[in-house]
Amino acid sequence: MQRVFVTGATGFVGRAVVHALRADGYAVRCLVRRGSELDLQGLGAIERVEGDVLVRRGLEEDIAGCQSVVHLVGIIRESPGRGVTFENVHVQGTRNVLDAAVAAGVRRFLHMSALGVRPGARARYHRTKWQAEEAVRGSGLTWTIFRPSIIYGRGDGFVTMLARMVRRLPVVPVIGSGRNLLQPVPVERVAEGFARALARATAEKQVYDVAGPDRVSMVELLDLIGAALGRGHVRTVSVPLSLMRPLARALHVFPGFPVTPDQLTMLEEDNVGDPATFYQHLGLEPVPLRRGIERLLA
Repeated sequence: MQRVFVTGATGFVGRAVVHALRADGYAVRCLVRRGSELDLQGLGAIERVEGDVLVRRGLEEDIAGCQSVVHLVGIIRESPGRGVTFENVHVQGTRNVLDAAVAAGVRRFLHMSALGVRPGARARYHRTKWQAEEAVRGSGLTWTIFRPSIIYGRGDGFVTMLARMVRRLPVVPVIGSGRNLLQPVPVERVAEGFARALARATAEKQVYDVAGPDRVSMVELLDLIGAALGRGHVRTVSVPLSLMRPLARALHVFPGFPVTPDQLTMLEEDNVGDPATFYQHLGLEPVPLRRGIERLLA
């Protein structure tokens, strides 16, 4: 039985990926930071090893005996006081895992990136994700890179949060115009893509845009959520970016503040791609957004 080493397994996407890997018959070994073991409850027969992608020492031993690595670790918000920065986690953390994988004799490496990554991107999140991709491509391993749009499903931090606002508020605040485009994809499809890529030669050395079939604005997404909840059209109020930028600069250090300056920069861009090869190569069916949201909120 092939054994797969998974980083980021305790996260929203990570748990779904572990389920998909086990359903496809893989043995799974998860890298777990001390204190987060409880987040793996309910995942069944998996191996757990304690460690941190930011600490290179010991990673090779953790990976030894695994044939593949699925690297999912990433952050959307920094905590510089604890050394949790985009540069440390996305770039150095990825290099640490790559170096350990090569030393452990791993052949296959699957990497979670993001739509919008590119050299010279305005957002540091995107720039550091690009640097991580470059490290993966230059590693000598047989790699596959996944670039997802917004991922939704039970326990997500986006669509579920929007649904809570639609339920509770007579008018939902929207940062900016609300007209920038998103292409949400269900977490189950993302997870199945990772699991299937391990067994398909067509996925080797591919960079996949991972997105749903529907491009929608934030305002349209809110209306889809409203329809699924029986609310119909959702009333919104625009919060100007010119107001949010100085607030984000001053208050983003507080965990309760909803956005950081880097996230505001990303909100100004569309988050869409062309997922055709993702579905074709991996034999997956796209899920229409309306159906996916109705299933999530049922």
